This record gives sequence, C-alpha cells and structure tokens, in this order.
Amino acid sequence: MKILVVEDQALVRNAISALLSLEPGLEVIGQVEDGQQALEFLVNKTPDIVLSDIEMPKVTGLDLAQEIQKKYPTVKVVIMTTFSRSGYIRRAMEANAKGFILKEAPSDYLINALKKVSVGQKVIDPELAMNALNDSDPLSDKERKALRLAGEGFKTKQIAASLYLSEGTVRNYLSDAIAKLNATNRIDAARIAKQKGWL
Repeated sequence: MKILVVEDQALVRNAISALLSLEPGLEVIGQVEDGQQALEFLVNKTPDIVLSDIEMPKVTGLDLAQEIQKKYPTVKVVIMTTFSRSGYIRRAMEANAKGFILKEAPSDYLINALKKVSVGQKVIDPELAMNALNDSDPLSDKERKALRLAGEGFKTKQIAASLYLSEGTVRNYLSDAIAKLNATNRIDAARIAKQKGWL
C-alpha cells in the first residue's frame, strides 16, 4: 500500500512517515507540506492513499480531498486533524474522504484505519460522525471562500481580485455570511465559522 503524507508541520510529518514505514505492507512514497505540493506530486506518482492534515497553508486538506475526488478518483483520502469539529467531518464526508482520524489516536488505530480504507471501508469515529450530522453548515462555497480570506485580514478589494469577483459581489457574500452566523462583522463571522470547522 503506497501512501503520500501531507502535513505542514515537519516534525509531525516525519514522525507519521517513520511510523508507517515500520509497518510491513505500507510504503510512504512521498511527504509534502501542503495541499498544493500534494497536487503537484500526484501529477507524476499515484499513491493508494493520501493521508492529509486539514489545516494547511495554500490548499487545505478538505480542498485537496475535493480535487483528488475530481481528478484521481481511485486515490483514497484519509483526513487527520487535532480538531473534532463537526463541520470538518461533514465536509470531509462530502469530499468523499474515506477516513477521518484524530491525531491523538493511538498509532495502531491509524495503521488499522489505513488498512481498512485500502480494502474499501470507511473509518470515521461514530461519535464524531453523529456530531457532524447534527450540525449543518449554512455557508455557500463562495461565502466560505470570501470569509476565509476576510479572516486572514484581506480587504474587500483583495478578496475580489483573489476570487475573480466584483467588490460588490464579495460584499454581498460577506454580509450574507455574517447574517447566517449571527455575527457582528466579517472577522467575528470568520471566527465562528472556523470554530465550527466550516472554513
């Protein structure tokens, strides 16, 4: 089983890769630090499983899962995170991720999860899955993208340029997101959405 490890923290990435390499039948064929590098890696090599963190610069683990589903449907994605946010799990499931694992899980749980995923099973902690089903994300994809950039301190003009939209459209998306989340402003809305795992 060939695995690509995607994790922005070098220590964690190296530790996970070393751990997996010790297991017979598992081979780590690559380590990259964000989703953008993972997509570049996939152009030339095809792992069986991409084991990816969620929160990374440039391209997040959830965005990566969506891209892999579109371009490489045979590659299975397993998401790992330190956060048990229900919004993350829901979006991971929507992006056809085959597993959702908390980083604090024991190492043998991770290895067993990868083995289960490799034979077509899904591995998501039942309690987390129930939380995800009970807490739905009200944001549209465009609102989420605009809000994420606003939360990073981008001004309306910069967000518009980044998303190829007009400033008026961006303002509409942000005000809709603020209203849906009962927030006081765009920064507050970004904070709420991030806490819920919707960004």
